[in-house]
Amino acid sequence: MNNRFLIAIITVLVLACTCTTAFAMDAHGLTMSGRTLTAEEAESLEKQIVQNPCDIALRTRLLGYYFGKQFQNLSAREAKLKHVLWLIVNSPESEVLGLPYGTLDAILDAEAYSQGKKAWVDQLKKKSENLKLLENSSNFFLQHDRELAKESLQKACSLDIDNPKWPAALGQLYSLNMITNSLKVKSDAAGKALEQFEIAYKLSTDMARDALLQSLAKIALAANKPTKAKEYAEKMLSQNSSGWNYGNNIHHGNTILGIIALTLDDVEEAKERLIKAGKTPGSPQLNSFGPNMTLAKELLQRGEKDVVLKYIELCSKFWKMGKIRLDEWSTAVKDGKIPNFGSNLNY
Repeated sequence: MNNRFLIAIITVLVLACTCTTAFAMDAHGLTMSGRTLTAEEAESLEKQIVQNPCDIALRTRLLGYYFGKQFQNLSAREAKLKHVLWLIVNSPESEVLGLPYGTLDAILDAEAYSQGKKAWVDQLKKKSENLKLLENSSNFFLQHDRELAKESLQKACSLDIDNPKWPAALGQLYSLNMITNSLKVKSDAAGKALEQFEIAYKLSTDMARDALLQSLAKIALAANKPTKAKEYAEKMLSQNSSGWNYGNNIHHGNTILGIIALTLDDVEEAKERLIKAGKTPGSPQLNSFGPNMTLAKELLQRGEKDVVLKYIELCSKFWKMGKIRLDEWSTAVKDGKIPNFGSNLNY
């Protein structure tokens, strides 16, 4: 993005009116409705914003529209930057700034990101104890300035000590540092993430605790705490079968217990767990993104082809949109190969 465009953005920010920060809306719903806008409708909304710059709902819808088009259309990307920067300066408590639609990329949008970063730092200096600003700024900094994100979340934790969402967010932040080739760095990050997730678990209600169990079990495993991982995985399997998270619990709880069994060289237990994981009734996540293949891959490395083929067959019952990939994996296994499971290895 050229300097002339940045100057234009800054001019808009300076001349725009200051909006009220109290703004109740369903940001998720607005961004989703924005995804369905036509180009003509988006242009019409832009004209309305010229007349009423403080209409946060319109800006939120437009961010939904531009989010899906920013990588194919330069003008859409520039429009997105303009709206995000405007909101940070004029309405930093807007709900959309706490969502992916309200972030900027420090690599692809370096100059705009720098502007946004400065604007957030200025906002936090003025309202250092505003929880919504702390939440939204942590979302902005999460990918590229994690120390700043950590500062915002730690501040929120100290101000709102009984709210589990802050340690849960800190746990998520630390877990991002687990994406590394260094086993020590990964283990250390997992240990910090586990500590925060456990705090969140203690502060949460029963339903929220159920939602945290998967993260707790996986992070405990990565932190080399198999006893804790087993404890949380078993809790996943003890949840009510009518619960909203039942399908995920069955799948991931058994997968984690199977991985633990392999660390003890109990191959038969691991095979049983793989089949049980495949017998999940499914879930919105599993039905969309497919099964976890970590345990299956480890069993293939031990020559256990038959059980993996059975598992793939079971997974086809809930991952219908993944039929082509499942067929490819099955063919590779029959040929004595270990398939490239890609993102389905993320446990």
